[in-house]
Parts: sequence; structure tokens; C-alpha cells
Amino acid sequence: MGHHKAPRRCKVFQDQLKEDSARTQACLRAVMKGLHSVPVCAAMHYAVDGGKGLRGFLVQEGARIHGIDPAQSVYAAAAVEALHAYSLVHDDLPAMDDDDLRRGQATVHVKWDDATAILAGDALQALAFELLTWAEIGSAQVRLALVMELARAAGARGMVLGQALDIAAETADTPLTLSEITELQANKTGALIRWSAEAGAIMAERNREPLRKYADALGLAFQIADDILDVEGDEAKTGKRVNKDADAGKATFVSLLGLDGAKQRARDLVAEACAALDVYGDKAANLRQAAEFVISRDS
Repeated sequence: MGHHKAPRRCKVFQDQLKEDSARTQACLRAVMKGLHSVPVCAAMHYAVDGGKGLRGFLVQEGARIHGIDPAQSVYAAAAVEALHAYSLVHDDLPAMDDDDLRRGQATVHVKWDDATAILAGDALQALAFELLTWAEIGSAQVRLALVMELARAAGARGMVLGQALDIAAETADTPLTLSEITELQANKTGALIRWSAEAGAIMAERNREPLRKYADALGLAFQIADDILDVEGDEAKTGKRVNKDADAGKATFVSLLGLDGAKQRARDLVAEACAALDVYGDKAANLRQAAEFVISRDS
């Protein structure tokens, strides 16, 4: 019996992920329609295209749990995907991670140039906050809360702090400890995932604590899975360069815990994430499947 149930639930999740991602992409295309035909605008479209859309899915699924229609939550989903895309464009720049491949394609600065990539990232960040002001999302109070929380998650209290710590670690005399890497990734990767998971509860003006606990465990599992993919991944599937961390001599969850230890830690975090959802019962089935997906993905 169990052998039949798990794939069925997984298929529902995969279908929902695709549907939500398509809705988010359509929203982004619609709001960017009519932009000036200059390279920076073409680069914006290019940067948001593709990807799994996991953060946008988390927004819409968290909203669904609280009875909020995707037509209302999609603007917040599009906002976080625009902001995530900006972070990737800037992260790939020569002054940062210096990557030439993203989602199986040339990175923005390689396809165009550094200046276009910087401006496209800047514009996508601005677009994210513009999207959160749309009246369709809800009351002015709700929109303001979303803006404030995303600003915190994206800036020097969150993602940017994590990126700065990551850059500093590359030239540090000693490798980061496990607790230091955990803190770094809780900001660099985890902060946007947390915002995405909590957004539905913010829109519904309900308690966010269960979704916050879920997201914190999910975000860390996501990063551990990334570190594992950097070691075991197939470049054709990941769509980005692999073995970069080892080549750079960076401390990672794999280098500190070992491959088996990292995999076990990721599994433990998934269990922790799922346990945090107990309060929602069956309504959170897709969020549980998302946690499983995060550590089983190949890209």
C-alpha cells in the first residue's frame, strides 16, 4: 500500500510546483511587458526565465494552507523570484563567485557584460518591492509587512550578510567551523526561503511560527543538498559548474561532516521540517513533499 501512496503524493507536489512556477513566470512576464527594448531589460527577462520556482511555490502553498487564492499570492511569489534572480545575477559576477553557467545557460554577464548584469540585478530587486505594493495582495498593512520582512531577509540582516560572510571566508586564514557555516547559510540561502514560507501566514495575518520552523530546517537542508550536488552532481543536470567548492578549498557541510554525515544531517532536517507542519494536518502534504524533494533533487 505504502509503495503506491508515496509516488502519488510526490506527483501531486511536482504538478503543483510546475503549475505555481508557470503562474509566477506569467505574472513576471506580464509586469515586465512593455519595458524598453534595451539590453538591461532583455537581461531581466533572461534572468527570471527557468529555474524550479521553489520560492514562489512556497509562497503560494503557504497561502493556500491559509485559504488564500493563488491569484492573490502570485504577486508575492513573483516578488521573491525576481529578488532571487537578482541575487543569482550578482552572485555570478567576476567580483563575486565568477560563474559562467547558470540553469544550463551562459550567465548574464557572460551573455551581455558586467554592467548590464549589475543593472539588470538592480532593476529586478526594485521590481520585487514594486510587486509587493500591488493592491491585489491585500490590505496596506499586509503589504507593508511583506515589504519590511523581505527587505530584512534580502539585506544586511539576511542574504547580503550571508554573501559577505561567504566572501570573507574565501580569504580567511582558517576554514569556517560547522556553526559558522550554518549561520552563513541561514542568511545567504535560508533568509529568502524563510520569507517565502512565511508570506502566506503574513497575508492571512496568522501565526507564522510553524512555517518559520519548517523553513529554517528546509533552508539548511537545501544548502546541504547543494553542497552534496557540488560533489556528486552531474553538470548537465545541475546546470552549473560542479566541484567548485573543493577546487576553491572552501569548507562545506560535506568537507566538515563527510558525504554520509551530510546526507544524514539533511535527512534529519527534512524530518524536522515535516514535524513543524503537524499543526496543519493534511493541508501541508505538498510542503512535506517539497522538503523531501529538496534533498532528492539532481539540480
